[in-house]
Amino acid sequence: MTAGLRALAVGAPAAFAGDAAARWIGRAAISALREELRVWPKPGLVTLHDGGAHADMDAATFLVSLRALDGAFEGMARAGAERHPFATLRALGVRAELRMLEATDGVNTHRGAIFTLGVLAAAAGRVAGEGGTLHPAALQDTVRRTYGPAIVRHLPRASHSHGAVVLRRHGVGGARAEAHAGFPHLFDVALPALVESRRRGAGRRAAAVQCLLCTIAVLPDTNLLYRGGARGLSFARSAAGAFVRAGGVHRKGWEEQVRGLHAAFVARGLSPGGSADLLAAALFVDALERGDGAAARSA
Repeated sequence: MTAGLRALAVGAPAAFAGDAAARWIGRAAISALREELRVWPKPGLVTLHDGGAHADMDAATFLVSLRALDGAFEGMARAGAERHPFATLRALGVRAELRMLEATDGVNTHRGAIFTLGVLAAAAGRVAGEGGTLHPAALQDTVRRTYGPAIVRHLPRASHSHGAVVLRRHGVGGARAEAHAGFPHLFDVALPALVESRRRGAGRRAAAVQCLLCTIAVLPDTNLLYRGGARGLSFARSAAGAFVRAGGVHRKGWEEQVRGLHAAFVARGLSPGGSADLLAAALFVDALERGDGAAARSA
């Protein structure tokens, strides 16, 4: 952690941490979403190269959306630092969604990310406001302990959202169920895969691809269930798992293989959006722990 962030996160006055740290956290969240967009190849997902399995959005749509979200995660981090309840976070999230939809003419580019990174940003703000260190374990504990009980009360029921439809059809709770449990697929799968891949010498982009494929291999991704049903989810998880077991990005020819997976996902109309949100979340949490101020300033 850099000296500047350590001053914010450890022992800083509450007002200072709640303001300056919230601003830093918010920028880090947007930076993580921008980096997630740049990662290539990503099976079925929007990148700077193409729209993946999506006919209604591309990289330009994502960038418009991210500009509309400027300040949203900072507000959630500040709400966490000021110990506001989950109801406040939900209201801020709804406001951010409305800005996103207005900017994209109704295209849902980041609803899942707004929720996932919003909860994490609030947890980071709360930890910083209490003088703690922005370590993954502290963030997970804060999500589970502080927001978990309220999150489960807000699981979608009588709704037409993709998550609510999948919950009714398949009994899978999606991002809200993940958050209630403290994001186990983020902290136990995605983040360790990212960190371990870098430790083994992979570059930043390759490590992000490894993180994504490891996540697809095990996550009950509601986007995949909505688009392809149980068969689509099974195909995606099996293909990603085979890639990881064969060595993932740590062997020659990995990029060509992932491009092949991308083509297969697109042909089947599959887009692992939930896994992409966890990739962005892993990049975000990793940046917070490392005090990656340069990344945050570039947002």
